Amino acid sequence: MGLAANEPQIGTNRVEGMRWIEAGTFVMGSDAHYPEEAPAHPVTVDGFWIDETPVTNRKFADFVKNTGHVTMAEKAPDPTDYPGALPEMLRAGSLLFVQPKAVSGTDIAQWWTFKFGANWKRPLGGLSDLRGRLDHPVVHIAWSDAKAYADWAGLELPTEAEWEFAARGGQDTEFAWGDELTPQGRIMANTWQGTFPIHSTKPKGQERTTPVKSFSPNGYGLYDMIGNVWEWTSDYWSMKHPQPASHSCCIPVNPRTSSAEQSYDPRQPSIRIPRRVLKGGSHLCAPNYCRRYRPAARHAEPEDTSTSHVGFRCVKRAAAQG
Repeated sequence: MGLAANEPQIGTNRVEGMRWIEAGTFVMGSDAHYPEEAPAHPVTVDGFWIDETPVTNRKFADFVKNTGHVTMAEKAPDPTDYPGALPEMLRAGSLLFVQPKAVSGTDIAQWWTFKFGANWKRPLGGLSDLRGRLDHPVVHIAWSDAKAYADWAGLELPTEAEWEFAARGGQDTEFAWGDELTPQGRIMANTWQGTFPIHSTKPKGQERTTPVKSFSPNGYGLYDMIGNVWEWTSDYWSMKHPQPASHSCCIPVNPRTSSAEQSYDPRQPSIRIPRRVLKGGSHLCAPNYCRRYRPAARHAEPEDTSTSHVGFRCVKRAAAQG
């Protein structure tokens, strides 16, 4: 399957900045890691085009310029969506990773803060801007923002199965590049280096996102499928993979989740925000914390949530041949 990305089927037109992934069957998920990745099961997907890289700040800025789109992080939350929320917290902003000097326990509030004024064009809040970051993946993007971009571009968000199939690059290995995280000591993706979250060994200024294409592509010519930023998919979250033997990538709603009902966070019964599947891990994934820098890994994210380590890429499905 390694040649699929360079050999589009008859009837598919080349799409600039995208790679063709030929239809195929692969083993999705894993029985060897986090429980939500199980069970490993065969899945068949139809052929599709996928962005070579995550959508960058440069491309997202073009979208905003042409549409006037205002992201979720730039709008104050609606109080009716968040019963019990403190009024002073209902202000525009986004979740920002802030490296602590020390931690006690596993409470993520020690390194995540809701930063008023943080959004895609002010990624650190305050007076921060996109200088030097135009070719970095866009961040602080909620699911609806990613969907709006895809609609504008005439594209779609990938299903979880499409995303994982593409990330594997034609290989059935632990990582997108083989069975070793750092073969011969080589860093293969933008993940955390050091001890998360208190100590980073990266050069100063490189602790967060990196420009797309900073690391080698996978077997399908795709960059940053692992690390850098988590990426939104179209699938609703479920606690485990489906039991059926296979499903088509082109069913618009995840067949294992017939509605958003199953995807609500049980820890917040009064807040009914559906969750979607994120894939790929980010620059915050580390061997000592969140070993989700693998194609099979997955994570639940509420649709309304934007953070400093979540972005997206798009797909274009081939038109049915008559």
